Amino acid sequence: MSILGTLIRRGAQLGALAAQPRLTPFDLQHQQLLTLLQKAKRTAFGQYHGFREILMAADPLRAFFRQVPATDYQGIYDRWWSKAYLEDQPDVCWPGIIPYYALSSGTSQASTKYIPITEDMLRDMKRGSRRLFFDITRFGLSSQQFTKQMLMVGSCTMPKREGQHWTGDLSGIIGLNRPFWLERSYRPGRHITDLPEWSERIERIAEEAPSWDIGFSVSNPMWLQLILEKIIEKYRLRNIHELWPNYQVLVHGGVFFEPYRPTLEQLFGRPMHYVDSYMASEGFFSYQNRPDTRNMRMLTDCGVFFEFVPFTEENFDDNGDLRTVHPQSRTLREVHEGEQYAILISTSAGAWRYLLGDTIQFTDLGRCEFKLTGRTKQFLSVCGEHLSIDNLNAAVRHADAMLKAGVREFAVAGIREGTFWVHQWYVSVENQAVTPEAFSRAVDEELCRLNDDYAVERVYALREVRARLLPNEVFLGWLGKRGKFNGQAKIPRVLKGEQLADFTAYVEKESVGRWTV
Repeated sequence: MSILGTLIRRGAQLGALAAQPRLTPFDLQHQQLLTLLQKAKRTAFGQYHGFREILMAADPLRAFFRQVPATDYQGIYDRWWSKAYLEDQPDVCWPGIIPYYALSSGTSQASTKYIPITEDMLRDMKRGSRRLFFDITRFGLSSQQFTKQMLMVGSCTMPKREGQHWTGDLSGIIGLNRPFWLERSYRPGRHITDLPEWSERIERIAEEAPSWDIGFSVSNPMWLQLILEKIIEKYRLRNIHELWPNYQVLVHGGVFFEPYRPTLEQLFGRPMHYVDSYMASEGFFSYQNRPDTRNMRMLTDCGVFFEFVPFTEENFDDNGDLRTVHPQSRTLREVHEGEQYAILISTSAGAWRYLLGDTIQFTDLGRCEFKLTGRTKQFLSVCGEHLSIDNLNAAVRHADAMLKAGVREFAVAGIREGTFWVHQWYVSVENQAVTPEAFSRAVDEELCRLNDDYAVERVYALREVRARLLPNEVFLGWLGKRGKFNGQAKIPRVLKGEQLADFTAYVEKESVGRWTV
């Protein structure tokens, strides 16, 4: 038994005990809001919206809801963040000059979003990451496992200097600010992560992979899959465990994991522990803290105050936008299990009542656990079918299992044809025997079973479901064309508007003389 591993595991177990909250999740959230308001009361945003008065009110929570409007990215950027980003003005929405801006993948609204990252937010993210590491001790790992290395698949750790701040992808900013004493455990090193080209980083990772003893990985599953495939192909392996026999834990986030699980498991030689996490450019929100569930526990004291807006037609229009700047949001004390909520956040990076764009469903209020169900704008309801991302993922999992398709990526769009509608699916599969007709029939049947609204509309307005099978390189090439070929990029599951037009134009251009469908 490894003495070092035993000490590390024991220390993590003690850390997990020490990190247990002494207050209820609601009390922690109330305290979190007061801390944020106190810190930002002298900023331009805080003075404009009367943070001092809110803090002195008999009920600061309700005063905050009354005096501060809810907004989305474009609203807060145009009015506030742009001053800090374009002019390096200090004390706009958070004290001081913002040192970093994360370039978001931009799956909705602006094609590229510039999200402020403060030193306070980095500390809060590190606090959440430590708790995740502590809670991994609950997954039944041996002491020896805690001496193994961790593969971190992220973006370039050389952000771009612009005035008095730096811009880059969140994972690169986090990698740049990683504690020096952790460097010996993380792979790859800065000599690789500093390389600006993603394709070159993958090549260098594959070259050095045989010298590593990986036990854990942290990654967007799409990009981890590309790396593992590259390594397996380069060294003619049957699976990655022939090279990394101690690889046991995959911490994932950024996208829904289940669509990637079947093809990822083909790359493994033994069962893996999968740990879900929920981190965005705006903050670290939750992670799976126990092995007997795939749901995640909310981080209630890591720099984020949460509000929950019922995701209903009363609160959101057909585009997924809030109908009012003062929605009837709920606190943790007021939510119910099983209902769909959109999230508003206020953070230690100067986001205030900011519509994150994700939808969730609480599964265990006692444990403060929930699951992600989709996005406010990435739902499909062109004729009243009301399909969530959760529905779409479930239908693809069903089709994948039934057809043994080996689905790599997919997206779907609603297209009007005359007075009726068509769902057009775009899919990459590994099994060349799968036909477009078989795939579209499988997802259609499963969606009819899952969603009553969809089943009704299939009789009336939604007259056809089609699938187009594309090489996986088309999806990756489209990301590259849009400047999003990096460790955080992801394929939007629902294509609308300009995104749909851009994607279909790219598909038609690339398809000329290259493949048949």
